[in-house]
Amino acid sequence: MSTIDAPVTTPRHGDLFWIEEYPAITESDDQLREYVAKSELPVLLASLAAALRDTSILETAVRPPIPPMGPYLDPHGGMTLEQQARAREIGFEALKRVRDERIRSVDTLPQEIADEILDWFTDGRTQDPAYAGQLKHELDIAPDKNGIADWRFEDVAKGRAFEVLIVGAGVSGIAAAWRLQEAGIPFTWIEGAHTLGGTWWKNHYPGVRLDTPTYGYSFSFAQRTDWPHQFAQGHEVLEYLKDTFAKAGWTEDTVELNTKLTKAEFHQETGTWTATTRTGDGRERTRTFHAIMTGVGQLDHPFIPEFPGQETFAGAQMHSQEWDHSVDLKGKKVAVIGTGASAYQIVPAIADDVEQLYVFQRSAPWMLPAPTYHELMSEAAQWLHAKVPHYGHWFRLWVTAGGIDGRLHIARAEDGWEGVPHSVSRANEEFRQAVVKRYEEQYEGRPDLLEVAIPTYPPSAKRMLRDNGVWARALKSPQTRVITSGLVGFDEHALITGDGEKLDADVVIYATGFRPSDYLDPIEIRGRGGLEIHDYWGGDAKGFAGITVPGFPNLFMLLGPNTGGVVGGALHFMIERAAEYAVKAIRELLERDAKALDLRQEALDRHIAWVDEENYRMTWGQPYVNTWYKNRFNRVSQVWPYRTSEYWRITETVEPGDYEFLK
Repeated sequence: MSTIDAPVTTPRHGDLFWIEEYPAITESDDQLREYVAKSELPVLLASLAAALRDTSILETAVRPPIPPMGPYLDPHGGMTLEQQARAREIGFEALKRVRDERIRSVDTLPQEIADEILDWFTDGRTQDPAYAGQLKHELDIAPDKNGIADWRFEDVAKGRAFEVLIVGAGVSGIAAAWRLQEAGIPFTWIEGAHTLGGTWWKNHYPGVRLDTPTYGYSFSFAQRTDWPHQFAQGHEVLEYLKDTFAKAGWTEDTVELNTKLTKAEFHQETGTWTATTRTGDGRERTRTFHAIMTGVGQLDHPFIPEFPGQETFAGAQMHSQEWDHSVDLKGKKVAVIGTGASAYQIVPAIADDVEQLYVFQRSAPWMLPAPTYHELMSEAAQWLHAKVPHYGHWFRLWVTAGGIDGRLHIARAEDGWEGVPHSVSRANEEFRQAVVKRYEEQYEGRPDLLEVAIPTYPPSAKRMLRDNGVWARALKSPQTRVITSGLVGFDEHALITGDGEKLDADVVIYATGFRPSDYLDPIEIRGRGGLEIHDYWGGDAKGFAGITVPGFPNLFMLLGPNTGGVVGGALHFMIERAAEYAVKAIRELLERDAKALDLRQEALDRHIAWVDEENYRMTWGQPYVNTWYKNRFNRVSQVWPYRTSEYWRITETVEPGDYEFLK
């Protein structure tokens, strides 16, 4: 059976990857000093204060100042050298206490201790209730952690039937299933592919890995503390998702694989959805559900531009998400179309194997310095995560906290700034100059490449990539050519550039991204009055917090419109909050004995006006910037422009006045 009703074995509030008891610390004083010297000091002191339940070690004098993020991260939250020296001494003495007192676990922290640690840890930022709320949500060992499952479906429903259809078994689908199961809400779960994992099984091209720090890329309820790489490889993320799935008690029977949702129609009389699904072998089935939660992904539909003669090309062609491993690239002439996130990983991974590499660049990417991009976790980091109680959880929180503000300050445009179109403010220009200086060092002796490597748009207007030097090294390789004149067509054995040059090629790789504005395609979704959701949107997808849409009761989107992070944020947090909001909405309608709840148009209009206003102030919202964050109406439909703590705030409560409750 795929329907889950009221399970009792689901781990709750972060139990999933938690070590009940850590191995005893037996290292000598000298060894402890070495580990302390290689730790992230605010993380170490916070974890030790929690383990000892002693906040006196969090001296005001060593409180991390946490300056705004620049191109390079300040170690230890910007502590001065004097602060670092004092913090290491405090950390050493506290770590000795943990060793000598044989402290090997941490129970839920008392409220006042949790508050003190978080306040010190973030330099007082927790005075903002939303900021504090997000951190407690993410930490998951503080009291009042999530408050997600403080009710049970059977107590509120009082015998009423209510079943949710979850669509998709990637990151979003797993979050939806976890939160529904936590509250005991029955659900059926479908996935169009043959396996779970979403984008992390679909993308298996050479070099695929995270371009965000690994410890920031996990669920709050399933924190992992033994990641092998500082930026996890793709298969490691997929393994993590499968481990989460298994440790939740789910099996192959939990999800209907090879099953797609093709049509959903709302019936006002009953307040239910009729869903039509189709299996891989063409069998259709129609079932009734009371709500639908979609987790079909934001970057899921590959975009391949069309060119004259494309169909006549005799060589292999593949999109980065549809990599064909049967095609051997060794000794081949390969063309990579695009210089975005996937190209940045593919090009260095294949450059040494091919005879000739053509990189077709429309616009150069901005890159954040990340010297450890391909590195394993250090031996010291592995020891700290393994031996210091919950060091890994505090480290994840440290990464998360940094993403709340992120680099928003460099992305906000300054009225009257004269550096347009290359920068939008003083902070943006300073950031630009620092990165350009790095480019000048990387491309020394190659002015031809330097000229095309420096973007002509402001930093942060498009996604910034991670830079440890491999991209520049690949472009400087003798077998690589960067083509900036464009691609205008194909013939049987060659690509034709905008300059009319024919480039012989054996393989073409489309690193051309996706169609992110096509939310919920190709599913036909008909709401009240038979209105189809794509007709309602008219190419301009909108939702309250990216979750609910007027006229489509009890339809909840995860990672919907305007929820993407650019210079800050956390993917899993945004997804979890959407799932939690949906669960709260279900509770609200059950307690009101309503069939469904439907977002009011005025509530959506108010929300979108608020989001648009801020997006127009940001680099990616400037009229001269061309980016996939914008739809065909030139509206930024992908990006969340505020702190993620603002997303916590607006999803904390389902405001009854924003909805019509259908009886």
